[in-house]
Amino acid sequence: MGEIAIVGGGVMGHGIALVLALAGHGVRLTDTRPETRARIPALMDSALATLREAGAAPEGWDAARLARAVRVEAELGAAVSGAGLVIEAITEDPEAKGALFSELDRLCPADAVLASNTSYLDVFPLIPERRQARALILHWYTPPYIVDLVDVVPGPGTDPAVIAAMAEFVRGLGQVPIVLKRFIPGYVANRIQQAISAEVFRLLDEGVAAPRDIDDAIVHGLALRIPILGHLAKADFTGLELTQRALANGSYAPPPPRTRSETLDALCAAGRTGVMAGRGYFDWGGRAPEELFRERDRKLLALKAAMAGIGRMEGT
Repeated sequence: MGEIAIVGGGVMGHGIALVLALAGHGVRLTDTRPETRARIPALMDSALATLREAGAAPEGWDAARLARAVRVEAELGAAVSGAGLVIEAITEDPEAKGALFSELDRLCPADAVLASNTSYLDVFPLIPERRQARALILHWYTPPYIVDLVDVVPGPGTDPAVIAAMAEFVRGLGQVPIVLKRFIPGYVANRIQQAISAEVFRLLDEGVAAPRDIDDAIVHGLALRIPILGHLAKADFTGLELTQRALANGSYAPPPPRTRSETLDALCAAGRTGVMAGRGYFDWGGRAPEELFRERDRKLLALKAAMAGIGRMEGT
């Protein structure tokens, strides 16, 4: 495959670059914004340091080796020249993505695989027709160097052999590919997360429970079982007849689709926009975002290590 190019060096781009580098691939990473390019090495170094502290990085990796494996390029042409795989990880804007794919069509080798990290957009109409057979979605989750899930999504014209090869490529990274049969916005995990969000926003807006109580219900109830069983295996353990009766009884009515939440709107209007602002649903105590991200990563790595030792309950 040769070197891999990533276009877009933000939260996802630099994290994907780290994943690829640690798996032994040479990476070229570019971004149109000089300030983003300037902070990429520090972001990757910090993430690598967290992995090393947790014993989750391969032996022999340090900042100097990472700098050799991932080259930050100022120009798109230099980044994608000769690359066998080009990963688009720019903003979720159709116009911007369409313009970029036109440039990639002009600059990339004819046999290059073009992959988008888009979360929700159907990018396939934005990709030139002659590239469709070797175009797909490879969608990582935040932070990609800890969360192993990768959605592998074909377009209407994608060669099945490319999908099979890219799924195997993801496995070679030590990650878990989920191969969809066709594009659907949000794929699997994000759609389930959206359904949870719809119910959570209703509970908040209707004053049923406070943010802390809702999160406690998820952490101490729902989430405790999910890592071991998933959802459908949990149904097997509950008993499918009980599951069938609960469904027939109509004991749960999903909230209507919503495009806004009163509580969310109020927080945003007050400048409480999340960790980067120091406050969101919760007050994060004036701690620097970098400190909070590293604490999150350490806890995720500890949980991941524990889960690897515990293992899943799996049927066939």
